[in-house]
Amino acid sequence: MIVVHHLEHSRSQRVLWLLEEIGAPYEVRRYARNPVTRLAPPELLAVHPTGKSPVIEDDGRVVAETGAIVEYLAERHGGGALVPPVGSDEHLRYRYWLHFAEGSAMPMLVMTLLFQRLASGMPPDCAAMVNGLQHSYVDPQRVAHLDLLEAELARGPFLAGDAFSAADVMMSFPVEAARGRGGLGERPNLIGWLARMHARPGYQAALAKGGPYAYA
Repeated sequence: MIVVHHLEHSRSQRVLWLLEEIGAPYEVRRYARNPVTRLAPPELLAVHPTGKSPVIEDDGRVVAETGAIVEYLAERHGGGALVPPVGSDEHLRYRYWLHFAEGSAMPMLVMTLLFQRLASGMPPDCAAMVNGLQHSYVDPQRVAHLDLLEAELARGPFLAGDAFSAADVMMSFPVEAARGRGGLGERPNLIGWLARMHARPGYQAALAKGGPYAYA
């Protein structure tokens, strides 16, 4: 049985969704955030040295990092259903978006969140400096990422072509977070893609099992 160490309101929701999509049995061990700091509880340190979620246990293995977990589960338990054939153009696109989620998209969104929180507690002069960094560097990057996604989804209904893949699962959280931290703008391809992701039975089943999920 796969065990998912799942933190509320977090990126680990994608792991539950992937498991629903591939039909693998799993157990959820749910953790609540600290109500003041919003950080993961210290109990997760007993699971993995980073003390973060998601982490899974499977057949004696402990696997951390969302991207690594998604790749592991798709390859070991997915039967190839959510991974395009190796060597194909679709597989290259799949791998790019699988890693774009945490490598490019999420750093900008985390910086947006941090800058907003910093500015809200600073004197006006200091807040203006932080907001200046946000507007001059972070916001243009976020917009460029959304434009790239919009263009990619003009090529087909999913990020790796005509078939749903684990890359769509990975990219769900950055897009959800972007919608909550500035909006998706006038990007019908991206908005339609997110609506299709939310409508999937696996997504809905994962929400029911994962508990609270306020990604914004």
